[in-house]
Amino acid sequence: MKNLMFPIDFVFKISTLSNDFIATDSNGKVLAYARQKMFKLKEDIQIYGDTSKNQLNYQIKADRWLDFSAAYAFYNADGNAFGKIVRKGWRSIWKAKYQIVDQNNKPEYTIEEENGWVKVADSIFGEIPVAGMLTGYLFNPSYIVTNKSGQNIARLKKQASFFGRKFQITKLGELDEGDSERIMLGLMMLILLERRRG
Repeated sequence: MKNLMFPIDFVFKISTLSNDFIATDSNGKVLAYARQKMFKLKEDIQIYGDTSKNQLNYQIKADRWLDFSAAYAFYNADGNAFGKIVRKGWRSIWKAKYQIVDQNNKPEYTIEEENGWVKVADSIFGEIPVAGMLTGYLFNPSYIVTNKSGQNIARLKKQASFFGRKFQITKLGELDEGDSERIMLGLMMLILLERRRG
């Protein structure tokens, strides 16, 4: 996942029991197929080159059982860890906040939900009979990736859809060489976690 062509789309499949999605670039080229195994106490995500699942490129693994402050490590095809994404504990209840760190545990990027009220409105509106089915069109959270200098690098935004299955990454600033893999894997893990939270 280098030399990426933005915007990048994540589209979840709704016809399978597992939580999986396809990532495509602006030309429609498949960049990755992410598959989350269901009913696992410790998260274990496989990232393949495409939907054939012939080539496993990355894995994302939790460092502990289901936990609010778990860290999720990135592994390449050789099984070597090269960074992780960490949820910022209880501060994430109101507005989701995560940190991407490198292989030396040094913070590189922060991902933060732009507006916590969107999630609140989505939860409340979702309880209204019939009208609650439209929340996928009305409430679409977005997340900003910033670097250590506070500059905006990318935005991940949920797209309006009936089943809440489409997300898009747009580029806002320059990515440091070699960091695109960590940012992409971090956003993939964030989507899986936040989608489950609602």
